[in-house]
Amino acid sequence: MHSDITRLTRTFQDQPLFRDAVTEFLESVLPYLETQGADAETLARLERLLEPERTISFKVVWEDDKGILHHNRGFRVQFNSVLGPYKGGLRFDPSVNEDVLKFLGFEQIFKNALTGLPLGGGKGGSDFDPKGKSDAEIRRFCVAFMSELARHIGPNTDVPAGDIGVGGREIGYMYGAYKRLQNLTNGTLSGKGVGYGGSYVRTEATGYGAVYFIQAMLIHANKEIRGMRAVISGSGNVATHVALKLLEDGAIPLTLSDREGYIHAHEGLSKEVILLVQEIKERQGTLSSLTLPLGCTYHAGTPWSAVAADMYIPSATQNEIALHDAEAIIAHGATLVAEAANMPTTLEGVNAFQKAGVLFGPAKAVNAGGVAVSGLEMAQNAGHIEWSAADVDLKLRTIMAKIHATCVEYGAGETGVNYVKGANIGGFVRVFKAMTQLGW
Repeated sequence: MHSDITRLTRTFQDQPLFRDAVTEFLESVLPYLETQGADAETLARLERLLEPERTISFKVVWEDDKGILHHNRGFRVQFNSVLGPYKGGLRFDPSVNEDVLKFLGFEQIFKNALTGLPLGGGKGGSDFDPKGKSDAEIRRFCVAFMSELARHIGPNTDVPAGDIGVGGREIGYMYGAYKRLQNLTNGTLSGKGVGYGGSYVRTEATGYGAVYFIQAMLIHANKEIRGMRAVISGSGNVATHVALKLLEDGAIPLTLSDREGYIHAHEGLSKEVILLVQEIKERQGTLSSLTLPLGCTYHAGTPWSAVAADMYIPSATQNEIALHDAEAIIAHGATLVAEAANMPTTLEGVNAFQKAGVLFGPAKAVNAGGVAVSGLEMAQNAGHIEWSAADVDLKLRTIMAKIHATCVEYGAGETGVNYVKGANIGGFVRVFKAMTQLGW
């Protein structure tokens, strides 16, 4: 098996994030295929699955408030459309490059497949940094970015959403540009405002969905979420809505973080503090600038080794939990680690958690709530209808329960559920079956 993984990943050695995503996937899928009696044709089809159908790169020229022109790189990786139109977020961050987007797009294929919705997988974005830019500069960048991307997307081709650096404001500016360019109102971006085609619960969906999946993991393990203490990284939509939903369910969120440090409340973050974090992040502020109430402190660095808890929920970005962080979390006696961000744990960290018997929920299952509600937004746009928040939330709960059941179906073993294996195989089976039937 290891020789097959080496052979299949040999062309990705200069793209370490994508290589690691493929390696983790193959470590689950290749043994499964062996049990199914895979032949040469099957392995050739698997190899084709590892290559994007299309990678688009382009220059984005935009004007700052002083009239000076700047340029950034824009990308869209349209990875696999066997189940439906490409679906995945746009990320605006200096770290964006082809490696980052290939890894995210590859993960998106199977995340989307797990939802049961007719969605392919893709990802895109730019190395543009929205931090420190005026609203007018961000609007001009979004218009310039969409002036190129618009020709490559559409409701039955590719429906982007938001990601790091791309929230409701940016989606609004890009959708406005798309409508003017194409003279169409067809819902081609998701994450829009409710007043112009967006869905209720879309902002909360990734965070809420993560907690619904965590609840299912704990119930399956005969454990109770109420009273459990949780360390959360990140301070954007995902992290803050994870914290709010945990509070609602009687759990105790202890931390939120950004790139500079983290805030820690020994008795748990209050709803007021979480909403304060949301407010300052909307203004592009930092946690270090917050005036915190008694019992809540700010610290530089990361919380993994410093704060003991029952649950650890990385909700920021990729590779934020390395092996030494995982070892510290294990030493704290953690019950559960759930990836609410995209692949935030290194392969070595994942292996450490699994060997230690920590319940580990991988990103492609845990954080699928965002794309699930994006798919529901697409359905509402296609039917020119609007569902209530309660209706959407119920559908989200149902989808996350289905994803958990799929993970159990394909990942159950004598010592419990291997959720990494279950998510990888569960998503793969649906995609691969469709590829086979379509002759891809």
